[in-house]
Amino acid sequence: MKLTMIAGGPCGADDDECGNGDCPTVFSTDQPEMLAVQGYDVAHRTPDGESIVMIPEKILKEAARARGWL
Repeated sequence: MKLTMIAGGPCGADDDECGNGDCPTVFSTDQPEMLAVQGYDVAHRTPDGESIVMIPEKILKEAARARGWL
């Protein structure tokens, strides 16, 4: 699957919310109408092959602007 970063991504020293230099990120994919998100693990059981991740609201807003939705 091809992923293209559209919001979030590598963080600088002044904006690193994660403390590791690689912040939550939203990606466009090569699958129509599908986005992928990198975020924080949460403790919630999901079906095999599915995950739930937390991502800062500002990153989703940035992704919406990048997609022309806002």
